[in-house]
Amino acid sequence: MRRIFATVANQASSIRRLTAHCGILCIAFAIACGAFAQGELKLSSDDRWIPPADTDPESPASQLRQAQLALARGDASRAYNLATGWLDRFPADPLRAHALLLKGDALLAKGDEYTALFDYEELAKLYPGSDVFVIALQREFEIAKAYANGLRKKFFGTFRWLNADDEAQEILIRIQERLPGSQLAEQAGMELADFYFRKRNLQLAAEAYDLFVQNYPRSPNVEKARLRLIYSLCGAYKGPKYDARGLFEASARLKELQALDPITAQRVGADALLVRIYESEATKILSEAGWYESMGDPISSELYIRRLVTQYPKSIATLLSLREIPKIFLQLPSEVQKKIQTNGPDYPKLRKELLGLDWDTSASQLPNVDAVPTLDEPPTGAPSEDSLPGVPPVESVPAATPAPAPAPATAPTPAGKVP
Repeated sequence: MRRIFATVANQASSIRRLTAHCGILCIAFAIACGAFAQGELKLSSDDRWIPPADTDPESPASQLRQAQLALARGDASRAYNLATGWLDRFPADPLRAHALLLKGDALLAKGDEYTALFDYEELAKLYPGSDVFVIALQREFEIAKAYANGLRKKFFGTFRWLNADDEAQEILIRIQERLPGSQLAEQAGMELADFYFRKRNLQLAAEAYDLFVQNYPRSPNVEKARLRLIYSLCGAYKGPKYDARGLFEASARLKELQALDPITAQRVGADALLVRIYESEATKILSEAGWYESMGDPISSELYIRRLVTQYPKSIATLLSLREIPKIFLQLPSEVQKKIQTNGPDYPKLRKELLGLDWDTSASQLPNVDAVPTLDEPPTGAPSEDSLPGVPPVESVPAATPAPAPAPATAPTPAGKVP
């Protein structure tokens, strides 16, 4: 019941915002009507503006002015009827773009914003060179913004039941295509990225924020876009059994943030995030090594462990892999063992240095290793997204459970160096 009341309140708030916007439109049309009327004034010899004596009330301009005045007075129904009749009578008049805008604004003032979009779209497609082209796109942006923030479409003109997320996305993308590099396109790009972020579609959010950073590097919102890009990349990672390319990208972005804005990087805890990403990447490799061992492929498993101890020597996943390397080594063919002894890492030395145990020590005799501080389980004291100004927390995605470690076994010390 609380959720229903919250939804109704949100819808009411969105409708109030659109209604307030319609009020602003009426004021704007009152000014436009004055300017439109002034466009027909003439300058006398004594530098005074006088109306022409032969003003024709039946002309298209005069009839359209009546519709504009009706909307400015708040009579949206009459303005809509006059604009519709005008469009039927004068299909090829040069003022047709103004009439389409007027009809759409009348529908918007009546609360039928979805139908108004058809008139704005017709104007945008057929009259891109008109002086009201940008105004029509501004109207579309306000409607798309309301839809993106929860406003629903009307069901057969009655209750607002229909989801409008698709319409919001399409309009925000079109605005960026039609006015690239403009302030309105910048607002649409940020609104679209925030929409994906709120909906927890983190892959699309990362792409949208990345495009925003590339297209508007001097925007006042570029810092917010960089931070949310990093959190979208981190939040899109589902666990060690899934693709980890986003982690590498997040790590590169964090290092870039440290170089460009060290103060912001320190405030959001970039070092702690890099540690979490580092451990998550290592856990991903450990999971792959365990999968190959479970499939009866010790050669591939050893290759992943070799990569782990080489690229992530300080990770907890490396300690976990060194606990099981003697058992995996015994499963390798003798030719592979000899090759590893010559060119591979010194596993006995690493076990001695990192775990303090000899090669023939069983994994069951090793002390327990604490959980790996990955992105799925933030470590104690790590900065949360709540501490970021303007960055809402990303709902954590459950991670896949890593492959279980092999059963402990005691392996004899191989002759010579063990890779």
